[in-house]
Amino acid sequence: MKRTNMIPFLILLLVFCISGCGQESRSRETEETVQAAERNTTADIETEEQMSTAENMEQEWMREQAEGKTQEQTEYISTVPEEYFAASDHAGQVVEITYDSYDYTDASQPAIQKTAYVYLPYGYDEADQDTRYDILYLMHGWTMTAGDFFNESQSGIVSILDHMIENGDIPPLIVVCATFDAQNQSQSFSRSVEELSVFHNDLRENLMPYIESHYHTYADGVTPEAFQASRAHRAFGGFSLGAVTTWYQFIYNLDYIQYFLPMSGDCWIMGTYGGRYYPVETVDYLENMLAEGGYGEDDFRIYQGIGTDDPIWGQTDSQIQEMFTRSTFTPENLHYAIIQGGRHDMDACERYIYHALQDFFGEKTAAEFNGEP
Repeated sequence: MKRTNMIPFLILLLVFCISGCGQESRSRETEETVQAAERNTTADIETEEQMSTAENMEQEWMREQAEGKTQEQTEYISTVPEEYFAASDHAGQVVEITYDSYDYTDASQPAIQKTAYVYLPYGYDEADQDTRYDILYLMHGWTMTAGDFFNESQSGIVSILDHMIENGDIPPLIVVCATFDAQNQSQSFSRSVEELSVFHNDLRENLMPYIESHYHTYADGVTPEAFQASRAHRAFGGFSLGAVTTWYQFIYNLDYIQYFLPMSGDCWIMGTYGGRYYPVETVDYLENMLAEGGYGEDDFRIYQGIGTDDPIWGQTDSQIQEMFTRSTFTPENLHYAIIQGGRHDMDACERYIYHALQDFFGEKTAAEFNGEP
């Protein structure tokens, strides 16, 4: 039977739910917001305006479907099949790795060792140099650590991956759960925000070279040229602050990664809670970045997940609706996945991952994954 939802996200939900704050509160230190949330952990995080907007949006979407005018970029996604949470007869394995890195929040960049966890699909053979695998890098949210997505007492993601591969929903792939925390332990909110904003350096300079020199991905070496040539076989996703991290990868590591899965989170490149307070400026920045990099509509794919009862709904939806107004973001590169009644929890993450992996890799054949015509 599927395990109960995780509770540790409660304070995080309250921290993010600031849609009613004024300009003065926006400029306060994030730590003050955390302290205020901790003083009232039973506050009601849902507003009538949020719920009404979500319900109206779904009704409009359903009406347009009935009239044959489907919004191609928006989808209300279904649940993960219940049987996917049972143990699989063809289970993959999870291994813990450590790799050399640096604390990129420190100008002196002191050397450190960091932890990550790697899911290897059933049948993975270290000696088989010919079979190559797509790869997903997955980032946790605040108060979580690198291993939480693969912890069976908290998440059903491992069994979901096992069944998706076993049933042919996706070809076998490698999934890496990393952390933006230097010590792989819960930090203050402000410290986590500081660390995630520079994680793109760790991913590019340390984690990817380690992982893709030890496991059989499509990268033919660990040079920038090899990562750029194999970007169509690489995805990055994250939940909550991990979603914020995902948007940073889109900005800084797009030349290495083609697919992006921000779950319950917006882009903060223009400031904290940028999707809510600076949606126009945020999307302007993203458009300019793509134009300057010479990226076209087929060069990337964003699968944005959010639930209608998620306190991050307002800031996420504001950004995505602004993106819909721009010709840069089309059905080919932006998909908006909504869970009716979905909250800020692991159940939602499981559903986003289940659908996004099929969106990214599901239509590829085994021949394509092994480099055949």
